[in-house]
Amino acid sequence: MSVQIKGLNKLLSDLEKQLGKVNVQRISDYALKEGAKVFVRELKTQFQPFKDTGASIDEITISDPFTLNGVRTIKIYWHGPEGRYRIIHLNEWGTVKNPNPRGKGAIARAMRNAENAYKAAVMNAVRRGI
Repeated sequence: MSVQIKGLNKLLSDLEKQLGKVNVQRISDYALKEGAKVFVRELKTQFQPFKDTGASIDEITISDPFTLNGVRTIKIYWHGPEGRYRIIHLNEWGTVKNPNPRGKGAIARAMRNAENAYKAAVMNAVRRGI
């Protein structure tokens, strides 16, 4: 199913005319950061039941907003002294020897659970910015 929204480009260009391109980017960056905080909070909740040392939770990192292919983006990744980024993929998808680890699908569950809260956080941040 697809949805087509008419007038979105006109709305964005009107906002850029009224507020300026720099202010629109500042507002969108703030909204991205607020949305990322909501997602990370849910991600940490999903990682709690199978934590051992807590390193996977502690190493969750939010990047600064950046432009990727013309779209403002924020990245959530694992970075820290324990090097948990190496095993996150294995934990999410399993391995041949352990196809169903305890934390299998935790990131997907967090994305699904945080979807509405993420949208609400972004919407509230944009409203506050305008």
